[in-house]
Amino acid sequence: MELQRVQAIASLSFSKETIPAEFIRPEKEQPAITTYHGPVPEIPTIDLNDPCEENLVRLIAKASREWGIFQVVNHGIPSDVIRKLQAAGKEFFELPQEEKEVYAKPPGAQTVEGYGSKLQKEVEGKKAWVDHLFHKIWPPSSINYQYWPKNPPSYRDANEEYAKYMKEVVDKLFKTLSLGLGVEGHVLKEASGGEDIEYMLKINYYPPCPRPDLALGVVPHTDLSTITILVPNDVPGLQVFKDDRWIDAKYIPNALIVHIGDQIEILSNGVYKAVLHRTTVNKEKTRMSWPVFLEPPGEFVVGPLPQLVGEDNPPKYKAKIFKDYIYCKLNKIPQ
Repeated sequence: MELQRVQAIASLSFSKETIPAEFIRPEKEQPAITTYHGPVPEIPTIDLNDPCEENLVRLIAKASREWGIFQVVNHGIPSDVIRKLQAAGKEFFELPQEEKEVYAKPPGAQTVEGYGSKLQKEVEGKKAWVDHLFHKIWPPSSINYQYWPKNPPSYRDANEEYAKYMKEVVDKLFKTLSLGLGVEGHVLKEASGGEDIEYMLKINYYPPCPRPDLALGVVPHTDLSTITILVPNDVPGLQVFKDDRWIDAKYIPNALIVHIGDQIEILSNGVYKAVLHRTTVNKEKTRMSWPVFLEPPGEFVVGPLPQLVGEDNPPKYKAKIFKDYIYCKLNKIPQ
């Protein structure tokens, strides 16, 4: 078993009102010191069902250039489908520890799939206040059901139904983002793996923390995906780095939060920006989120779109096999 889970540490810490030293961030990262509380612009919220495609393309392209993140409403995923997904994930994390450990990521595994706490190399041995479960939900050929909880019994149905609706949202986003770059609607999806794009679901579980002023749920990072589509619970915590400040993302019921990831930044040759973000934790309540990372297959090569580079605009990024990109990113090796 990977060291002690954060959920177990949280239940022990409350009696002491302290947290272990490895969870205390350096001052330059502590949310109590670094969160900006003045007036700030809000992360753009976009109606994905806008009848005017031109308007939708313009708004999504603008948000992707200036923010790297936006929220979408009227996205077509029924609220009860989202509710079932969240209920099943919550039930899994409320199981006894030994039941969850059945799904633990095998030691030394090359995959991130499975139940775990630590994801990437952290400087100075620091830790994030989060446990997680990773597994693929699409395409069927890439799914490994050994990482799908059998308890609660509703888990598989809830995830399969969510994946089915998610596909339509994904296709619409890829098309709109392509048109926003001035290329044909199919271009970004094909350049990310086409029908072989893998949908990696992660459930983040951030237990209540006695010292939310000192800890972070997830440290500042950009996602290594093409796009990430996330549904949170109603406990705030997502923060975005904008104009040299950490600002809170507003919770909008039933909205999906869309992050531009590293691969879209690379494909767009830097026109769209991967968003730098982090997660804070709450003293009273458990925060949870369900991001789906849209990733090229491991052997797929991603580089700037040829349509967007030329003599006057040379490539800003190297083309790279995606699995090599992941390895470098998780091990903090320069790309």
